[in-house]
Amino acid sequence: MSAITSTGVGSGLDIESLVTKLVASEGQAPTARLKTKGTKLQANLSALGQLKSALANFQASVQGLTNASVFQARTATSSNTTSFTVSATPSAAPTNLSITVNSLAQSAISRSVDFSSDTALVGAGTLAINLGASSFNIATDGTTTLAGVRDAINQATGNPGIQATIIKVDSGSQLVLSSNVLGAANTIGIVATDTDPLDGGDLTRFATTNLVSVQAAQDASISVAGQLATRSSNSISDVIPGVTLSLIKADPVGGNLMVALDKNPAQSKINDFITAYNALTSTMSALTSYNPQTKIAGPLLGDSTLRSVQNQISQALSNPMQGGVAGFSTLADIGITRSKDGVLGLDAIKFNNAITLDFTAVSTLFTSSNGLAANLDTVLTNSLSSTSSISTRVAGTNKAIGNLAKEQDKLNVKLAAIEARYRKQFNAMDSLMGKMQATGSYLNQQFFTVAKN
Repeated sequence: MSAITSTGVGSGLDIESLVTKLVASEGQAPTARLKTKGTKLQANLSALGQLKSALANFQASVQGLTNASVFQARTATSSNTTSFTVSATPSAAPTNLSITVNSLAQSAISRSVDFSSDTALVGAGTLAINLGASSFNIATDGTTTLAGVRDAINQATGNPGIQATIIKVDSGSQLVLSSNVLGAANTIGIVATDTDPLDGGDLTRFATTNLVSVQAAQDASISVAGQLATRSSNSISDVIPGVTLSLIKADPVGGNLMVALDKNPAQSKINDFITAYNALTSTMSALTSYNPQTKIAGPLLGDSTLRSVQNQISQALSNPMQGGVAGFSTLADIGITRSKDGVLGLDAIKFNNAITLDFTAVSTLFTSSNGLAANLDTVLTNSLSSTSSISTRVAGTNKAIGNLAKEQDKLNVKLAAIEARYRKQFNAMDSLMGKMQATGSYLNQQFFTVAKN
């Protein structure tokens, strides 16, 4: 909203305009000083924020290299995936073995003799049902039906894994018992005790000798490099250390299992590391730059805090690893080079050769407790901590910006007082001039009257 101006009644002067210009003149120098200082502080705060962000991004890439599993990844393949698939943990040794799946592990399935219907009475007594070495009992009475036996088996709290169902076929209703546990040891057996031979039922019809085997319990059988191995599961992880075989179907043709070092995760993490470091270098260079043509300097040119962090990182990158494997103790040894302007690059051929020659030594360079990643992570953690020089600088800069705001408030109060004082003085002057003009007019009128008479 524009200021309301008025002309002095007595003097005819534009008092408001004069006051505004005089106050502006009074505030021009201190306002410019505060603005210049504020601009510089904001530039420093932004620069410190950029530095912290670049350091944090670099630290994330460094921490990605502290995990030894990155350097222990394995590829595991099967040449006959219709018969078996394979996976491998970092502990698996590189290998190439022939595998033949002779038979799959399967669970037992048995059925009872025919009953007239699912409501047929089965007789009173007990059924001691076992699945391998585990067993449970169910009790029946004179009113128990075939469906009642099914329900009692399925609802038994001690049931180790037998499922009962009734099928209705041309010859009658049959109780089918199927196991959900694989392996030759997990056979289904029933000891039937009929306690009332005169009740019209015959519980012994469920006894093992009267059950019909639909599918025999069976172990998986495989041949590994021509040697036989049997297991009670189709997922086998204890034949080849670190390797899990998932059997799909028996196949006399067989296939090959191949486990190899997987270089991709390590190379990906190292590329991330190089990219983040180069981004950090670029940020530091921009913050400390100087253009002689424009005479414009970066906000942190000559800054001791940035220079200290820069030197610590450079030293951690350059120092050979203490206790490292000969020929694998520096970045240069594995193909990571640094140019004169501080940019990192990767010699892919040298890096692949290093990994192929000694993957463990490359891993140790980065992941050991005194390795490159650990040392860099310590430097970066210290640089980004709440007590670091950078954090102290940020806090100090924020405080200085707050103090500037207080100074501006004080200046505004001072200028308001000056404005009031000027307005009071000019109004007094205007009032005085008005009185003087009135007196002059009166005297002129008196002189005119006397002269006329």
